[in-house]
This record gives sequence, structure tokens and C-alpha cells, in this order.
Amino acid sequence: MPQFRYRAARPDGTILQDRTEGVSEMAVRTQLETQGLFILHLEGARGWGTASISIKRSGSLPLREFLVFNQQFLALVKAGLPILKIFDILTERATHGDFQQAHNHVREEIRGGASISAAMACQPKYFSDLYRATIQSGEQTGNLVEVLQRYIAYLKLVIEVREKVTKALAYPLFLVLVGFGVVGFLLAYVIPTFAEVYEQSNAELPLPTQLLLAAIAQAGIWVPWVIGISVGIGIVLYTWVKTPNGRMAFHRISLHWPLVGDIILKSQIIRLSRTLATILAGGIPLLSALNITANAMTNRVFAQALIQVASRVREGMGLGASLKAEAFLPRMTIEMIEVGEQTGSLETMLQEVAEFHEGELDLQLSQLTTWIEPVLLLFMGVMVGGIVIIMYLPIFQLAGTV
Repeated sequence: MPQFRYRAARPDGTILQDRTEGVSEMAVRTQLETQGLFILHLEGARGWGTASISIKRSGSLPLREFLVFNQQFLALVKAGLPILKIFDILTERATHGDFQQAHNHVREEIRGGASISAAMACQPKYFSDLYRATIQSGEQTGNLVEVLQRYIAYLKLVIEVREKVTKALAYPLFLVLVGFGVVGFLLAYVIPTFAEVYEQSNAELPLPTQLLLAAIAQAGIWVPWVIGISVGIGIVLYTWVKTPNGRMAFHRISLHWPLVGDIILKSQIIRLSRTLATILAGGIPLLSALNITANAMTNRVFAQALIQVASRVREGMGLGASLKAEAFLPRMTIEMIEVGEQTGSLETMLQEVAEFHEGELDLQLSQLTTWIEPVLLLFMGVMVGGIVIIMYLPIFQLAGTV
């Protein structure tokens, strides 16, 4: 039976390193977890002298990895372990190199007497204002488990919306790439073979075939220019979007793109509503919650508008009136928020707003994929079929004369 080496944490926080046998890694993991152990590392043992090798990755932290971190954090807090021991375990479990270093810094700050939220403030790359505010509210109320559960639920919903949008747009893009790949293959390899055969036969070609062959013959001249100009324009646009003004303009334009503009708008409204509701549920004042939500928005138009909304609220204007003055949200959304503000159930109404727009987004994505897939397939079929028919016209013509 295969052997496995593991490192695990006991309920009292002590670390255990040992070997065991099992049918598979999943079976061994299940067996150890039923014994009350928290698995830190598990791998197949290839020999008594084999060292444990862990692959560390660097770069930005994927949202799903941050979700896993929070789930582990919640499990350890529930177990009642000391906070320093919790970060010892989390540091060992981290698979992202830079994030592991961030754990170390947070642990040292806590050892020096800082609170968790204050220690995380030294690592803003991984711990956002929203996350630190959530942790801070849990520290102040003494209910860290509840706020972590609320944040994990929020994070799952954000990931779910993002994946819905990505999947809905990925398949049409895949169809376009495959279609153009097939057309490129026909133009680069198949048609030149036909052209060589027709040239040797000295037969008079139909007009469509002549035009297509002439266009391909000229492609060697103008295609490099088109590629060079396209790359140059792409570099200029990329550089421009990296500037503050360019990023703001790009985000504003993206909200009005055909087909996807409304999808981007709804996804941002869902993010705004979920984020603001999560922060308010932690007992954070509205003014601070608006500023934190602004920093959490991925679209700069929404972020800038929320900053202006916070400024108006600071001056004494209501939230609904402030949102209406900025005019960046649909009317129905603002009306729902105004009702929640007037009835004292703003947090609940924000959740309703998010669920309402999630329903709309699901319907819109379903309609988009339902219509765009057959349209793209038809377009690509007509393009590929047209090229094939044009190239076979001389053969059909020759068969007719025979």
C-alpha cells in the first residue's frame, strides 16, 4: 500500500510530522481529518531521505486562493487557537511565495502588540481596506467568527458573478478565434495549393476565384503593415489606459459597449451592493463604508462617483439623494436604496438590490449565449464555406463542360 508523509496541527496547536499508509491521498486526508488533525502538508513518500519540496509561486493572489485562506483562518479561529499559532499554521500552508512573506510580517506585527487589522494594514497588497475593516469590526465586537463567515459568503458571491461573466464571454471568443484560425489555415496553406494547380492548367478562372486569388497575392504586401499598425495602436492604447485619465475614460466607455456594456454595469452594481451591505453589517458607519466600497470597486467611474457620494453624505445629504445626484446608477436601483434608507433597513435592501441585479444578469447572460453562439457559427460557416466554394468553382465549371 502506498506510503504518505504528512505534517498536521493537533487541536492544541502542536505540530505533528509522521508517515502513514493509504489507498490514495484523498483517503489518507479523510482519515487524518476524522482524527481531529488539521492537514498542513501531505505528499507521497518516495523514501526515508526524501525532502519535502513545496512549490512557491509569486505574483498577484487569485481570488480563490484568498477565499481558501479565509476558510482556513475561520476554521482555526473556531478551534480556539491563539492568534500567533493561527498565523504560524497559515504561514506554513501558504503556497503563494509573496503571500507567505505577508503572513510572516503580520505575525511579527501581532507579536509586537498590534491588532490583527493593524498588522494587516502593513500589507495592503493582499489585505484590502474592505477586508481590514471587516476584521476590525470583528475584533471590536469580539465576534471574529461571524464577520469572517460573512466575508467568506460575500467573497463566494463575488467569485460566482465574475465566473458567470467570464464563462459567458469566453465561449463566443473561443468560437471567433477558432473560426479565424480555420480561415487563416485555408488562406495560408490550402488556397495556394489550388492556385498552383490552376496556374499550371492555364484554364480561365471564374471572376470570384480570380478576385480571391488576387487578394491573397496582395496579402503578402499589406498583411505585415496591418499587423504592425495594429500592434502599434495596441501599445499606444495600453500605455494610455495605464494613465489615470486613460483608465477613467476606458472604464467609462466600457459601460456603453454593445452587448457587454450592460453586463459590466450590472456586475459593478452587484459588487457595490454586496460590498456596502457587508461593511454596514459589521457596524461600520455609512461614511467610512462608502469610502471603503469606493476603494473596492474595479471600475474607476463607480469608484469616483462613490467618493463624491461620500462627500455629499458628509455635508448632510441622504444616501439616496447623493446617488441620484451622481446619476451613475439605474433609477430602480436608487429607488430601492432610498426605500431601505427611509425604513432603516439599508443593509437588507442592498442585499435585495444585489439579488435583483443578479437575476437580471443571469437572464441577460443566458440570452447572450443563446443568440450569439448560433450567429457566430452561422457567420463562420458562411465564411469558410464561401471560400471553399469559390476555390472549387473552376472544378465545377470544368465538370460541366465535360
